[in-house]
Amino acid sequence: MLVIRGVVPVIPTPFHPDESIDFKSFRKVVDWVAGSNLAGMCLPAYGSEFYKLSDIERDELVAAAIEVCNGRVPVIAQANHTSTRVASELARRYEAMGADAVSVAIPRQFGASTYDLLKHCETIASAVSCPVLVQDFNPGGSAIDAEFVVELRNRCDNFHFVKFEDPMMIDKILSIRDQLDGRVAILEGWGGLYMLEGISAGIVGVMPGAAIADLLGKVFSAADSGDSVAAYELFGSLLPFINFMFQDFETFLWIEKRTLVRRGLIKSETVRALARTPSSSVVAHVDHLIDQIERIRVSQNLGQ
Repeated sequence: MLVIRGVVPVIPTPFHPDESIDFKSFRKVVDWVAGSNLAGMCLPAYGSEFYKLSDIERDELVAAAIEVCNGRVPVIAQANHTSTRVASELARRYEAMGADAVSVAIPRQFGASTYDLLKHCETIASAVSCPVLVQDFNPGGSAIDAEFVVELRNRCDNFHFVKFEDPMMIDKILSIRDQLDGRVAILEGWGGLYMLEGISAGIVGVMPGAAIADLLGKVFSAADSGDSVAAYELFGSLLPFINFMFQDFETFLWIEKRTLVRRGLIKSETVRALARTPSSSVVAHVDHLIDQIERIRVSQNLGQ
């Protein structure tokens, strides 16, 4: 059984300035995550710009991640598509390639009913035998509730993980925990913004971007071990960075990459178009925030 406890970063897709994939940088990030005492990795997800990648590119990235990781940490391959049939085919392909688990983000482009969303997730989970993670990313809208999670688990024994990104999730986490007794483990997304209240309510992990995953790993370890003072102090120092980057998702992608460039893990901060071009004032403020992140990393005795 796949067990996850800690930080599972989403691997970004580094691009050359001409927007072709920089596989050398990609492999470097994967190798860094696999060797950084983190709990796993996930791709190609929203933070990987999956919606700007071709099917062939997605396959190439998943295959490269599995190869570079070489079993050091679990690789969760995300099979996202608005077509249930196509998403199921992606899930089967990723499982055959050797992914440790398959993830699916609930499609929110249209106003599907709870019945239809359940069928979508059930069909994809039934297409594979490996563990399945369901993500609900719906900024500004309602997310799936505890009843949805319980019903999907009753239908699919391999539905083991759910990732929430919505605020005020404590009651939902507690309800799922009480009803399922750990049979579905809960992870928190949205850059780790809600991780402290989530840990106290029983989440098993956080799925942020990669840029500060090691720092968030230290926050998680401190909170998980009961050292709430250390967890809150470190997390508080990261909040200005997290809050600023998540005002806009395309801005998040650029800040993530600009930070990874500063860390020497990727070569270019290029985000595939259509993207949001930052103003000079935004660039200046982001560089100030990255300076603070670098200072915090040094104080925490972290390497690259």
